[in-house]
Amino acid sequence: MRPEKAYLVKEATDYLSRSEYVFLADYQGINAEETSELRKKLAERGAEFHVVKNSSLLLAAKEQNLPDISEHLTGHTAIVVGGEDASAVAKALGLYFKDTKKVTVKGGTLGDRVLDAGEVKMLAKLPGLESLRAQLLSLFTTSPSQLVGVLSAPSRGMVTVLRAKADADQS
Repeated sequence: MRPEKAYLVKEATDYLSRSEYVFLADYQGINAEETSELRKKLAERGAEFHVVKNSSLLLAAKEQNLPDISEHLTGHTAIVVGGEDASAVAKALGLYFKDTKKVTVKGGTLGDRVLDAGEVKMLAKLPGLESLRAQLLSLFTTSPSQLVGVLSAPSRGMVTVLRAKADADQS
């Protein structure tokens, strides 16, 4: 492999190693100023936007043991990686597309799963990581009596049914 190509593959491999997800986007028609704006919006969520060559990305994905993304590697390709909250990053991409009609999502990966564009859009509709953490915390702070009430409801129902059955048998 030529040194230039090896460098591009190494660079793409480095990008892919930064998160558990990768979103692939078509960046055709976006200028440098718009690219800077998008990078700024993604950076607020800890994510990065990088233009990559399809052939280098394919080799880097194989090197990182990612699922086969070759079906999404047509035309101009940029990747979005980084940040803890894949849902928030997908939302940022969706909002940017909604505002500019540029940078369409082609697909991506999440863990060991390939996502199509529709699945990335569904991911964007999920609550963010902070919202999910808040919901979980509220579950933990639910008063113990409410928790006991919820947990004992099925057994209380069973006792009531048995008591009604016993009363009916005695009559």
